[in-house]
Amino acid sequence: MADGIAMTVNAIKFPSLEGLAGCKMIKTTTIETPLGEMVAAATKEGICLLEFTSRPALESEFNKLALTFNETVKPGSNKHLRALKKQLKEYFRGKRKEFSLPLITPGTDFQHSAWDNLRKIPYGTTISYLEQAKLIKNPGAVRAVAAANGSNRIAIIIPCHRVIGSDGNLIGYGGGLDKKRWLIDHEKKYSGKPIDG
Repeated sequence: MADGIAMTVNAIKFPSLEGLAGCKMIKTTTIETPLGEMVAAATKEGICLLEFTSRPALESEFNKLALTFNETVKPGSNKHLRALKKQLKEYFRGKRKEFSLPLITPGTDFQHSAWDNLRKIPYGTTISYLEQAKLIKNPGAVRAVAAANGSNRIAIIIPCHRVIGSDGNLIGYGGGLDKKRWLIDHEKKYSGKPIDG
C-alpha cells in the first residue's frame, strides 16, 4: 500500500511553487504499524503530519499542508521522518512512552492550548473532554476542545487518543474507535495498568 499512498500524494493537485526562489518541500513517507499503515510528513523544521492512511480526510490534509506552508508535497525522507520511524517502532514495542521530535503544528491559540494539554496526559492514562477543557481553564468549551483535538494532524505523538467521553466511552477519533481502543490498551499494558475489557 506504500505505493498507493505515494500515488495518492503524487496525484494531488498542489499549488505550483516551481520557479519560486527558495522553494521548500514537505516530504512524505509511509510507516507500517501494528494498526496498519500510517503516512507522515515533515518539513526541514519538523514533523507536520502523522495519520492513519485509512483516515477519510487524508487528501484534504495534504492540500491544507501545501497551502498552509506554501510548500510542495512529495514522497521522500529527511532526518525528522527517519527519527519518527525509529521512535514509533519503539513506541509500538512498548519501549517508548514519550516522543522527542520537533513538531510543526500551525493552528489557533486555542488549538495550541488543547494540543499542548494533550501532550501532558500521562502515558497509559485517559481523561475526558470535560477534564481537558477544565485543564485549559475553559470548562464551557468541551465541544471546542473536541474540535481542536479532531484537527490535530499528528496522531499518537500529540495523543488525542487519550481523551474519552465523561462516561468512560470511547468517542471521537479520526483514525477509528478500534484504533483508539488499541492505543489505550497498548499504553495501559506497558504502563502496568489494567486493561478495560
